[in-house]
Amino acid sequence: MKKVLKISIIIIFIIILSFIIYNLFFKKDQNLNFDIPQYQSNIDYDLDGIDDQTDILNGALEYVSKKPKYQSKYYNTGYPNDEYGVCTDVVAFSLLQAGYDLQALVAEDIKNNPDDYKDVGDKNIDFRRVRNLKIFFKHTAISLTLDPKDIASWQGGDIVIWDNHIGIVSNKRNKKGIPYVIHHYKKNQKEYEENKLESYGRIVGHYRIS
Repeated sequence: MKKVLKISIIIIFIIILSFIIYNLFFKKDQNLNFDIPQYQSNIDYDLDGIDDQTDILNGALEYVSKKPKYQSKYYNTGYPNDEYGVCTDVVAFSLLQAGYDLQALVAEDIKNNPDDYKDVGDKNIDFRRVRNLKIFFKHTAISLTLDPKDIASWQGGDIVIWDNHIGIVSNKRNKKGIPYVIHHYKKNQKEYEENKLESYGRIVGHYRIS
């Protein structure tokens, strides 16, 4: 009995030691605490008891949890209604979680600012084009730093735009405190929450809804 107990203790010790070693030396990215409080919006647009910033973040995570397949298709519904999608759909469904209909909002902004947009006229696709969302968020959202190293300024639920890509900022951070991004950019994508903020490309926009 004593021998069995001794073996059990040794096994438990090995498991604990292995976990510590893994986290110290092999786990490259961890959601570490950088003493940066999660930003919460003062607005709850859809009156669901959850602030907009949190709603948007949760919406992004919920959307990618379904593991949409990457394919650019046209939908008479505007919003994809099947298992396919593109990068802009991550943002559209995230905002929809907070009560914001991006399709209607972009159409309204195009109507009010026609000279700022090019090659538009179909509301079912206009809001699913990165070039249009660059203009829309510039008109309607709070513009923030483009420097990923200014880590306190990047919050889960923010919107990040690269030259030809868009995503939602995650509340998960790498070892340097730079947040992951929640995005969709290729076929056969396995992970949708990735450490890509610095490496994906040139950042041209960083926005917060409220």
